[in-house]
Amino acid sequence: MPRPPAPKPARPAPNPSPPQGRARWPEARHYAALDLGTNNCRLLIARPQGSGFTVVDAFSRIVRLGEGLASSGRLSDAAIERTIAALRICADKLKRRHVALSRAVATEACRQAANGPEFIQRVYRETGIVLDIITAEEEARLAVLGCHALLEPGDGPALVFDIGGGSTELVLVDSAGEHPRILDWHSAPWGVVSLTEARGITGDHDPKLRAAGYARMRESVAEAFAPFIARLPAVSGTPRLLGTSGTVTTLASVHLGLPSYDRSAVDGLIMPAASMRAVSQRIAGLDMKGRSAIPCIGAERADLVVAGCAILETIMDIWPAERLGIADRGIREGILRRLMGSRAQ
Repeated sequence: MPRPPAPKPARPAPNPSPPQGRARWPEARHYAALDLGTNNCRLLIARPQGSGFTVVDAFSRIVRLGEGLASSGRLSDAAIERTIAALRICADKLKRRHVALSRAVATEACRQAANGPEFIQRVYRETGIVLDIITAEEEARLAVLGCHALLEPGDGPALVFDIGGGSTELVLVDSAGEHPRILDWHSAPWGVVSLTEARGITGDHDPKLRAAGYARMRESVAEAFAPFIARLPAVSGTPRLLGTSGTVTTLASVHLGLPSYDRSAVDGLIMPAASMRAVSQRIAGLDMKGRSAIPCIGAERADLVVAGCAILETIMDIWPAERLGIADRGIREGILRRLMGSRAQ
């Protein structure tokens, strides 16, 4: 079986020949970042603008790559087919946008799966995309790099978190300087997919069983967070909390009563932690039908959102901030900032 070339931090994207009569493409180069998680496949294509960038194309699809992984230890055939179908769309966008430099990363599902390397090879053969399986530490660093600009000003360290499909990253940062400095980080093996599959609620129509299942989820998350909790310093100043994930953006949408998701209303929102806790508890108390009926949750997210609520509530327990920042940005934006920061001047 042919092997793809060794993944690199950044690689030139395939470029067709420039149009006739031109020596090269215009200076406005496009850069791309692809984040393949346990639940989602997300692509962002952007061009530099000032000290940041302007998005020119994006793609996001729930692929559930890690579905069944907790019990089998492998990526299932159905999950692989769904994911490759999404990656073909991404590959087409990369070609059509003449991307100059790109990076594609895979996270927890590919780190854990016995057939992860085989999957990476197949992706390369069928789409031309080289996926780089990154460590949990790099995942945390990229998430912070992508969203730290939304941290509220303040003294003392802040906690940034990313609730994924297969894991949750907690990062303690010092934001006093121009760039955030990571003081400590922790990766817990519970995300919305892994926690749902391992500790999912049984007896969905029985309120008592739902409550017991939710408590069980919270206990498992608290146990996984315990080593990090033991290392946390005494909180100085005003605790600050910033979350980047589908969980926090979905729950923020519910809090705002949005009829459909609106990134402009959610990204950068600062909301009372008590309100987010109330939303989490309300959703966790509903059965599947009730959750599916809520705009911005729907049937697609109804089975996983309760696990997200359990993880989020546990995070708010360990870092008692009065306000919670919401970021609809993270790993992809972190990758783009690295790529653009390394471009030739």
